[in-house]
Amino acid sequence: MDRLPAHRSAVSQLRKRGASWLHVEWLPGYAPELNPVEALWSYSKYSALANFVPDSRDELFDAVLDAVGDVHFDPPLLASFFQSAHLRL
Repeated sequence: MDRLPAHRSAVSQLRKRGASWLHVEWLPGYAPELNPVEALWSYSKYSALANFVPDSRDELFDAVLDAVGDVHFDPPLLASFFQSAHLRL
């Protein structure tokens, strides 16, 4: 997990509430190659959203949701994002 203040706060709150099962691997401050979400964004940007020119923010929002949501139905593709970050599922 990256060190975004909201993420650090969430981990802290969970631990205060007794989430002893929670183990967090903190990523360096800037390491997109270690973050599977960055691979997802890159894939979406250069595939489903390539050459897409929205007419409004709402249309862009819907297209991004569709592009990211479609990955859910492709487990091998989803797994590849973790593999590119050298993370085990």
